[in-house]
Amino acid sequence: MDIKITKTQNPKPKPAWENAGFCKYYSDHMFIMDGNKTKGWYDARIVPYGPLQMDPASLVFHYAQESFEGMKAFYGVDGKIRLFRPDANMKRMNITHKRMSIMEFDGDFVLKALDELIKIEKDWVPPVDEMAMYIRPFCIGNGTHLGVKSSDDFIYCIILSPVGAYYPEGMAPTKIYIEDKYVRSVEGGTGAYKAGANYAGTLQPGEEVLAKGFSQICWLDAKERKYIEEVGTSNIVFVIDGKVVTPTLKTGTILPGITRDTTLQLAREWGYDVEERPVSVEEVFKAADEGKLNEAFATGTAAVISPVGLIHYKGKEAIINDQKTGPLSQRIYDEVTDLQYGRKEDTRGWIHIVE
Repeated sequence: MDIKITKTQNPKPKPAWENAGFCKYYSDHMFIMDGNKTKGWYDARIVPYGPLQMDPASLVFHYAQESFEGMKAFYGVDGKIRLFRPDANMKRMNITHKRMSIMEFDGDFVLKALDELIKIEKDWVPPVDEMAMYIRPFCIGNGTHLGVKSSDDFIYCIILSPVGAYYPEGMAPTKIYIEDKYVRSVEGGTGAYKAGANYAGTLQPGEEVLAKGFSQICWLDAKERKYIEEVGTSNIVFVIDGKVVTPTLKTGTILPGITRDTTLQLAREWGYDVEERPVSVEEVFKAADEGKLNEAFATGTAAVISPVGLIHYKGKEAIINDQKTGPLSQRIYDEVTDLQYGRKEDTRGWIHIVE
C-alpha cells in the first residue's frame, strides 16, 4: 500500500521547547488509514493535522471500541532520530486489537508510515536533552450502529507532540497512595490490553488521590484487595532485600509494559535475582519495617523510571530509601536514556533509527 502525502500550507509556530510541557502542542501532520473488515486496510495517507469527520453513531462513541499506544522519538547526539523498541509497540497493539475485536494491521507497514511522518515532522523533535517527540498511534471503531456489536469500519491514526517531563517531580521520588476502594481491572477482563476503556474508570479515583497530595494511585487486585498491581499509568518494581520483585502478568490484569520488560531484562543482565510474582501490601510494609525495602519505582514510556519515595495505605506510610532515588532506578534510567539519545551503542537491537 502506497502512502499519499499532502503537506500543510499553514505550518504552526513551534513552542519554545522549555514551555512544551507534555502533549500541549501537536505537530503539523498526522498519519491516517481506513480499514474495513471485508476490504482490509486502505487509503494510507499523511495529511495536515486536523479534526476527524465522524458520524455521531460511530461505535467508538457508544461502546469504546478503541486501542492506543504510547511511543517516543529522540533526537540523538549524532543528529539521528531514534525510536525505542517500536516493534514491541506494534506487536502489543495488535494483541489489543484481537481482544477488542479490531482489525489487526501490518506492523512493519505502520512503522514505515511512522518513519515517513517523523521525517516530515523532524523539526518538531526537540533537539534538547531529556525531551522527545511523543507518538500516539490509536485506532477507533468508526462503523455506525447503536446496537452492541463490533465495528466493520475503522480509522487508524498517528499524531505527534513534543514533550518534556511527564511528572513535575522529574526523577525526584514520588508519593504513592494505595487505593482500597476502587479497582482497575479484573481477571478475564481487559486490564492487560492498551484500550481506552480501561482508563475512564480510573480518572475519578486518580483525581481523589491527587487531591490528597499524592503523585499517583496504586491499584490492588480486585479479588482479594491485597496484591499490588499497577501504579497509575505505569508498572511497579520493588527491590526487596536486594532482589528485584514485580507483580506477575499471569493474572491478565496488568499491562505488559515495554519499559517493564526492558527493566527486567537489564536487571537480569546485571546479575540481579528477578522475581515476577504476586506482591502483597503486607509484604511491602513488612520489608519497609525491617529495613529491607531498598527501592521502589514505576516504569513506563512517558517517564521511563519514576522512583517512589513514600507509599501510603490506610493511614500507614512507608518511607523508601530516605525518599532518594535508588541506585538501580538511576542505573536503568541512565542506560535506557543513553540508548535513546545515542550516547551509548545499542547492542541489544532495541533502537530503530528513522531513515
